Amino acid sequence: MDAMDRIEVEGTLSGFRDRMAKVALFDPLFELQRKKQTDASGRPIAMMELGLLALLFFFEQKLMRNPRAGVKELAAYLLRTMNGRLQTDAAQCEELAREIIHVFRPASGRKRAFSFFDWESGEAQVTHTSILRANAFDAKTNTQFYALDEDGLELVFATKEFYSEFQLSIHQLVLRKQLEKGEFQGALRQINEMRVDVETLQERMQKLAHEIKRSIVSEETLKRYSALLEDIHIRLQRENEEFDELRQFVKDTMTRLYASANAVNRERAYPLILRIAGELERVHGEHSSLLQQGMELKNQALHAARESLYYTGLSAFNFDQDVAGLLLGTPLPLEAMKGVVAPFTGLEQLRSWSPLTLFAEQNIQGAGEQEPRDEGFLEADAEADGQPFVRRRSALFKDVMAYLIAQLDEQPELELAELVGRIGASGDSRWLELRSFYDFWLILHQRSPVRALSVDEREEETGLEDVFALLGSRVLAVRECAGVVETGARYQIQNMTVKREDGPDGLQL
Repeated sequence: MDAMDRIEVEGTLSGFRDRMAKVALFDPLFELQRKKQTDASGRPIAMMELGLLALLFFFEQKLMRNPRAGVKELAAYLLRTMNGRLQTDAAQCEELAREIIHVFRPASGRKRAFSFFDWESGEAQVTHTSILRANAFDAKTNTQFYALDEDGLELVFATKEFYSEFQLSIHQLVLRKQLEKGEFQGALRQINEMRVDVETLQERMQKLAHEIKRSIVSEETLKRYSALLEDIHIRLQRENEEFDELRQFVKDTMTRLYASANAVNRERAYPLILRIAGELERVHGEHSSLLQQGMELKNQALHAARESLYYTGLSAFNFDQDVAGLLLGTPLPLEAMKGVVAPFTGLEQLRSWSPLTLFAEQNIQGAGEQEPRDEGFLEADAEADGQPFVRRRSALFKDVMAYLIAQLDEQPELELAELVGRIGASGDSRWLELRSFYDFWLILHQRSPVRALSVDEREEETGLEDVFALLGSRVLAVRECAGVVETGARYQIQNMTVKREDGPDGLQL
């Protein structure tokens, strides 16, 4: 057997005495099971179950802070519990109660002794348990009262269902303590026990899923399972948070060991802590999947159960039997009949006219009109309204451009002031009173050099396409010059020079 096998054997034997002490708690119940008692009809009495009932009785008295619980009180409780199930009287119940108390608390007053062989130490050991203790004594009636001792409370909790549900949380706390003390071999075994707890929880979740789909037959049952799943989800979340803290604690321990000055201790413990980290990650992953499974169970199983409950009630409902038969076959008062029929009738509808409608908004509509009349004011279409202006401006620009081209054919370069003077001398001075005339020169200056627009350069209809088309192959260069042109009207404009440049054929146009 190598060193690792010896370590694993020692791990299985670690804490053997404490485990046997837990087993010793159940020894009084098995001793009661070996006792043979019958009722008046000869039917056997289950003494072990009565012993557990006695523990629950004393536990309830402890919760109620009742110190006066003795043989007679326990006998009355057993008689009331067995009433109708076993043929027993008060005297026999008192005898049973006295025998049960003597098993839990021997007549000598000493604690119960439980012998076993401790494989960890290799010696025979004896552990003592105290289920009941003397609580009070009534000297007038010579009556002894009892109460649960610490071992009795632990035995009651060991039989409680929630005790197993918190085993994983208990193992997490023990694992942290073992890591703090440096008991890495014990911590590794603790992780294995946690893995078993997670597998047990997975099996319970699967059974719970089947039970939900099979057992939900009422709304109350649905609510109870919903509350149960919510509690499970909260507990799993808390355990998952503890796993995160444990993982960080293991990382810190690894860092501390790696930086340790004791090389011998580091070489011996570092492989174990690496193995602990890997096993903990594996268990954490399984637990995370369990948390996801719980969320899916909460969302899917309950939804399916709710639908099943709905369709079950829908298919089981019979109108003739549940409504018509009740109304016609049972003499019900008028008020009760209204209550039965009300869910199946529509809301009452009444056509009425209120004088307040005179003050409501009126819909003026002629006779025979199929569509409501538009009572709003007509609004001018901006696009349609702008088209005449564009056409008038384009016509003016064409006339001015044609006149300009004619002047440039005679004189290749001239100033705007000279051109305005020629326009005034010709007697056609109406152009000078129009704002569009001056806009024309501003556009030419902005687009200088000015040439005819190609098809690709035409982005949208602006009215200038036909104006620039008059240029043909001509190119005009428009530049500012000194002076301001006074037209005699209300407009002024900066003086400009307009020069005809060479076209693409190299000739001056």
